[in-house]
Amino acid sequence: MKKTGYILFGLGLSLLIGILIYFGIGDIFKALEAAGYGLFLVAASHAAPLLFDAVAWRLLFIIPEPPSLPLLIKARWVGESINSLLPAAQIGGDLVRARMLAVRGYPVADAGASVLVEITIALITQLIFSLVGIAGLVYLGNQHLIKQAVIAVAALSLGAIGFLAVQKKGLWTRLLGIMSVIFSKERLAGLAPDAKALDEKILELYSHRWIIFQSCIWRLAGWFSGAIEVWLALKFLGANTGVFEAILLESLGQVIRGIAFLVPGAFGVQEGGFVILGNLLGITPEIALGMSLAKRFRELILGIPGLIVWQVEEGKLVFSSKKKKETRKGEEK
Repeated sequence: MKKTGYILFGLGLSLLIGILIYFGIGDIFKALEAAGYGLFLVAASHAAPLLFDAVAWRLLFIIPEPPSLPLLIKARWVGESINSLLPAAQIGGDLVRARMLAVRGYPVADAGASVLVEITIALITQLIFSLVGIAGLVYLGNQHLIKQAVIAVAALSLGAIGFLAVQKKGLWTRLLGIMSVIFSKERLAGLAPDAKALDEKILELYSHRWIIFQSCIWRLAGWFSGAIEVWLALKFLGANTGVFEAILLESLGQVIRGIAFLVPGAFGVQEGGFVILGNLLGITPEIALGMSLAKRFRELILGIPGLIVWQVEEGKLVFSSKKKKETRKGEEK
């Protein structure tokens, strides 16, 4: 799986470089140079989706003392950093953010269930957000792109429905059953109670429909607020566009990233998609690619510190674990 991820990452990166060369690297970087320090403001605008998504996630903790909002923002930031910059096929970061809560003493079942349900909510609300983009295509009258967008959204819908269905059927208990074919029952015996507790917690969360609804509203706000980044990037790059174009580009751009989830960071795929959508809206390929690179710039300047924070946390855990072992050895002597 890791090898496949690296291969797809390499192919995506090659596609990205090819697109940049084809449309003229010089012109693209001139546009970025003109944007100047505005790129930092574009990156800073990502604080809005981070906040809204963290609020949506926090609602899914049905415990007396849920994690603080700053902690969830931090965990979400680290998770996004991993998903954006490492060939982890968009799931590694989600595992890490659940772990960040578990090591702080929050129940593993609550941490794991909240992340899984939040991912499902993200998929469902992304579908709603994508309909806004399709409505924009209908308004513009581009039949060819409408057909492609509908097919893409239909594929995402099937994925979301399937993911929801397996969760309600006991996802982790079933996975354990599949794993028992490969591993001995003795090795998996200790995992059975955890898998059952996680499945039960997931079902419990879905039974709180009002909480799920509220979480969906906040997550949807997160999707829409992502259009601020696109709008600012286009403004600083010199494009004469408005809110409509920004929402359409962000909406359908997220669909493209969703379909290309196997390609780490959707390298190359995102850029090609923005060129096609930009052409429809009268945006030159240079500006469309500049906007995509502005997003990549944000992923880098927010993602690299996020990866550092993650590694520092992991280092502390390793050090703490070694210290405990040494203390135990000392007591035994």
